[in-house]
Amino acid sequence: MAENGRLRLKDLYLHYRSQKGPVQAVDGVSLHLERGRAVAVLGESGCGKSSLARAILRLLPRNVEYFGGEVWLDGRNVMELSEEKFRREVRWVRIALVAQAAMNALNPVVRVGKQVAEALRVHRQMTGKQVRRRVRDVFRQLEVPEDFIDSYPFELSGGMRQRAVIAMALAAGPRIVILDEPTSALDLLTQANIMNALKRIKEEQGTSFIFITHDVGTSSELADEVAVMYAGQVVEVGRADRFFPDPLHPYSRKLMASVPRLHGGGGLEFIPGQPPSLVDPPEGCRFMPRCQFSFEKCREAPPLFHTDDGRGVRCWLYEQGCEAGLAAQREPTAAVEPMDDTPPPEDA
Repeated sequence: MAENGRLRLKDLYLHYRSQKGPVQAVDGVSLHLERGRAVAVLGESGCGKSSLARAILRLLPRNVEYFGGEVWLDGRNVMELSEEKFRREVRWVRIALVAQAAMNALNPVVRVGKQVAEALRVHRQMTGKQVRRRVRDVFRQLEVPEDFIDSYPFELSGGMRQRAVIAMALAAGPRIVILDEPTSALDLLTQANIMNALKRIKEEQGTSFIFITHDVGTSSELADEVAVMYAGQVVEVGRADRFFPDPLHPYSRKLMASVPRLHGGGGLEFIPGQPPSLVDPPEGCRFMPRCQFSFEKCREAPPLFHTDDGRGVRCWLYEQGCEAGLAAQREPTAAVEPMDDTPPPEDA
């Protein structure tokens, strides 16, 4: 099977057990990722973004209620592999993860270079000299000085620790890297430097990225495509150059309107209410209790409608096409009857 970095998710599910019932963290997610491309997964905290990363890599906790669907990697459904075969052939070798909170991902009593080299020793069976050379190469790509190889994590700044965690993911040469909030809690200059390094790696090596974040501004630097998650589902997906100037789904439009802009646009907006409980999400459209454009049909779960420009949007406003959906949001009283202000369910 050729390693070219193509990934396709089809109806992926990950539900957790809880005292209140199953938590529907990932609920039928489908996505495509081509080689050398980056998909930004956007959404509020608690919408299932990090659970999606765990589902792809099978990094599952003990309280899994249901895990299913298809994960096609370069034409092969790797969900059919045994856990041992998946660990040897896929995890860290072909798909790697940059986890949140670099300090938590690093062992504080092991030197950084040794931690970066671990994947090479386990999966690539390299000699000592080859490992050392590869670690230096990865550090150089991320603009980390070589003398930091022998440092402990607590001796590094936040930005350097984050680069070290990214180096751990890149060391074994995976074609796909999942970045889970890789620049959170970093200053703007450090964020820009890390994003520039990732863009360079994507262009020069053809590495594919899934960039999980709630930071819309940072995601626009790397993303070729965007997938917006809400309450465990993808509600909009499409090309980044079309999404950022003109999102379609009412949630996406509110999300973008909450981001400050240097030029154009009016005042900042907010999304009323709070995300629904993933234990007991609303019937029908999950955004319905917070949506000013909701109407009677929203009590039914909408499918993902496909627009003429290749985007997908999970909203009944787009049943008659893209122009009808946008027109309904420009003139809501003429197109729909807003529903009552029913408060959303308590957060689980």
